[in-house]
Amino acid sequence: MILYPKKTIMLKKLQLLVVGLGFILSPAFAQQKRIGNETDAQKDKRMEWWQDGRFGMFIHFGLYSGAARHEWVKHNEHLTNEEYQKYFDQFNPDLFDPVKWAKEAKAAGMKYAVMTTKHHEGFCLFDSKYTDYKATNTHAKRDLVREYVNAFRSQGLKVGFYYSLLDWHHPDYTMDDAHPLTQVDTTEANYKRLNKGRDMAKYRQYMRNQITELLTNYGKIDVLWLDWSWDKGAKRGKGADDWGAVELLKLVRKLQPGIIVNNRLGLYDYKDGGDFETPEQVGTDELAKYKGRTWETCQTFSGSWGYYRDENSWKTHRQLLDLLITSVSNGGNLILNVGPTGRGEFDYRATRALDSLSYWMHANNVAIYNCTYAPAAYKVPEGDKLTYSKVNGRLYVHLFNYPTNGKITLPGYNGKIKYAQFLNDHSELILKASAANKDDLELTVPLKKPPYEIPVVELTLQ
Repeated sequence: MILYPKKTIMLKKLQLLVVGLGFILSPAFAQQKRIGNETDAQKDKRMEWWQDGRFGMFIHFGLYSGAARHEWVKHNEHLTNEEYQKYFDQFNPDLFDPVKWAKEAKAAGMKYAVMTTKHHEGFCLFDSKYTDYKATNTHAKRDLVREYVNAFRSQGLKVGFYYSLLDWHHPDYTMDDAHPLTQVDTTEANYKRLNKGRDMAKYRQYMRNQITELLTNYGKIDVLWLDWSWDKGAKRGKGADDWGAVELLKLVRKLQPGIIVNNRLGLYDYKDGGDFETPEQVGTDELAKYKGRTWETCQTFSGSWGYYRDENSWKTHRQLLDLLITSVSNGGNLILNVGPTGRGEFDYRATRALDSLSYWMHANNVAIYNCTYAPAAYKVPEGDKLTYSKVNGRLYVHLFNYPTNGKITLPGYNGKIKYAQFLNDHSELILKASAANKDDLELTVPLKKPPYEIPVVELTLQ
């Protein structure tokens, strides 16, 4: 992912963060040129399962998992390939069990997963014939991507691949302002010295070859998550031309016609240069601006994507629920990341968070799947949030602030609601016209809160 440590953001103020927040598109987007000839209706049909599912799992796993101090450790500590080699030599995920991962994802209510096949460090979890820098040449001695694909498919989950466009190991990848070797000496002379003998055209071919392998050797792939391009104004960044992005996207579509691709190739000028926007690590208050667009917010349980042993900034159960509910209430998806340990298992804190989501989703997933923002005719009750099922025509009130007096005002709902019940147990809730305002309804809930951090009321519309 493009998430930098705070100190690096402060030092460099990189324009690339704009990209990570989803390529804020111009009003003229609808008039932009296209790469393919897919109609809007055809795209809607292709995206249907993804938009109905709403909830996915990201998995960041690589050599950095052994370093256990951020997936950008190579960049942050300005490590050379030789200095980083020890993580390759020691890589031994002896507890790697993607079937267990898949079961945990499914229990938590996730409908799809995306795993890193190659992160910025350049290490491949799959058995690529174009490099020796891969899992099959470590103590693992096997194709970890294949095991992931088989495990998640066996649990009925859709399967996605993350592939970094950046590569800090490949000898032909040219220098930019994110490369580990440019962090101390940022002079033009250093860039020229480091780039001597490097050939980005060779790297582009390498990348095309590897993406061809990924989209050919593992059956149907549902999502391709490519990461990432700099904003157009970046002096020492990379964008669409560097990746050969137009031809690369054409190749992806040819190999996997039904695949869903994110928007980080840098194809700003094309309406179909990406299927969805990718606001990264943004607060829930920022998600409202994506309403009416096609988007997925990528978030972590903690502050980093890769396993970080000593990090303590883990989100609470309520914060995770807020991300999920707020995403759906604004018509978007949430993909939550787990960074397995160097041994290949989920950290106990991640497992605990998944278990808490599992409990809530078992009772309330109907208010998430196939849902979106509420029709404009329904105002949001104060302090709460709404989701709306386009399948059954029901409205869901997520009670963020459970009333101490047992009364909830539904503003302007009089004459619009047929029946009310808690979603978790389908127990009836009493509705009556508000004495204070004839247009409102008063909903009575028990004084004792149901055993969920955020209970959900299901309203059957007239």
